Amino acid sequence: MYATTGASGQLGRLVIDALLNTVDPAQLVALARDPAKLADLAERGVKVRRFDYDRPETLAPALAGVNRLLLISSSEVGSRLPQHQAVIDAAKATSVEYIAYTSILHATNNPMNLAAEHRETEAAIEASGLAHAFLRNGWYTENYAMSAASAIDHGIFLGSAQDGRISGASRADYAAAAATVLVTASSENQTLELAGDDAFTLTQFAEAIAEIAGKPVTYQNLLEADYRGVLESAGLPAPIAEMLAESDAKAAQGTLHDDGGALSRLIGRPTTSWRTTLQAALNG
Repeated sequence: MYATTGASGQLGRLVIDALLNTVDPAQLVALARDPAKLADLAERGVKVRRFDYDRPETLAPALAGVNRLLLISSSEVGSRLPQHQAVIDAAKATSVEYIAYTSILHATNNPMNLAAEHRETEAAIEASGLAHAFLRNGWYTENYAMSAASAIDHGIFLGSAQDGRISGASRADYAAAAATVLVTASSENQTLELAGDDAFTLTQFAEAIAEIAGKPVTYQNLLEADYRGVLESAGLPAPIAEMLAESDAKAAQGTLHDDGGALSRLIGRPTTSWRTTLQAALNG
């Protein structure tokens, strides 16, 4: 059977949807902290099981009968490694034969603070001896598209990425890649650098917002500290604001750019254009 952690999250749900295109629901296990959120999947025949990263006693029982596991990285930055280690330990102790992990683009030498826990998790998986795939995902285009409406209201799109090129792809693209690897990959270990086909700068992103909205929008680059302050003033918790601002500033160095085309080859089609994702976000 194939199991996906974080199945009630934005990426996890899309992975389950992609798997349902090719896999019998009875062979799928959707793992989530709150199974009630996946009642509709249970009605379709998917096995829904409680799986709480912070409660290790829920992990091994939920993996009963699972051969292949997709570990979607926790959303709790700063607590990820112990959470992931608990999952890896449970997988090692049960029948799991193969684990795919959603890491970050160029994890080995990615200078973002966000990358540290991904590197540590990759090392933990390697140490476990489990056959594995590291799905080193680039940025979701949605990370920027969610700010587009506010940019229209204010006429300014803010960031700290300068002219750094960002090879964004949609969540659905990364979900399709994860589903493909989970079902079709051999037992050989592999590392996949996954990114969108067409890169953009934030200046280009702001220009596209203006074009779609028919209103003037310009990109304003801020120092990392200033951008962090803006995010905090908008109501984001300080740690999240710090993470986003630092990641954006590192993008100026090309950290989120990759033109290898591995993602489109894996999913068998071009990745979703960032303009398409932006258009969809603005059209609701």
